[in-house]
Amino acid sequence: MANQIYEKLQNCLKAVREKTDFVPDVALVLGSGLGNYADNIKIETEISYSEIPGFPVSTVPGHEGKFIFGYVDKVKVVCMKGRVHFYEGYDITDVVLPVRLMGLMGAKILFITNAAGGMGKGFEVGDLMLIRDHISIFVPNPLVGPNIEELGLRFPDMSNVYDKSLCDTILRVSKSNDISLKEGVYCQLTGPSFESPAEIQLLKSLGASAVGMSTVIEAIAAKHLGMRVCGISCISNLAAGISKNPLSHEEVQEAADKAASMFTRLVTKSIRAFELEKKM
Repeated sequence: MANQIYEKLQNCLKAVREKTDFVPDVALVLGSGLGNYADNIKIETEISYSEIPGFPVSTVPGHEGKFIFGYVDKVKVVCMKGRVHFYEGYDITDVVLPVRLMGLMGAKILFITNAAGGMGKGFEVGDLMLIRDHISIFVPNPLVGPNIEELGLRFPDMSNVYDKSLCDTILRVSKSNDISLKEGVYCQLTGPSFESPAEIQLLKSLGASAVGMSTVIEAIAAKHLGMRVCGISCISNLAAGISKNPLSHEEVQEAADKAASMFTRLVTKSIRAFELEKKM
């Protein structure tokens, strides 16, 4: 009996291929408030999530909900302008369906971005953080259930989820372009409520530097598929108990706007550098 999750993936892929034969090298996920980066892409075609039968549709402000196919410089990119989240009520396999789909389209690199609450020492609103590792708490693992052999191994290794070479490239780009970049461990919780001060203290004791409601499950699914993964968090607020102000989604957007210029330069120059690295 065919796996229903894989069948759904194949149906989504067929629907995309009926609209474009574009084969990307890099898959880029734009987090909350960071969707304007898509304006920097030389667009070949766009496909709204709603045009793909069975595809989950974004319901959160700041997540427009469409694939953008095009070029960053000369690099072929598929960009998710808006993602879906577990807290929106989707099954976990639907939340990671877009990442898997981009992998099946041909993308070999997954570049994840997000807005996150900062708890690392010296972190400030508007900082950018290179994700070196992750922690997942209370979020279902997207690989639970029968393994989809067509996608990957039953027990994939997660000791190097965030590709060291890609991370080092991003760090090198940040230094050569005088872009301040923190480094740390990202933790995903379910949301949609922000974390309590006690939860933040727990996460800090576990070694987390930033916390949010996405990314980790996408990274797991991509690693399972054999993609190379890297990621950047935009510190949109200081976490509960650190910040003196009540947390809000509006604050996330304001912080993303503050970091927009720096974020755009770092992502663009890093994607260019990935292409150069591939040719070496």
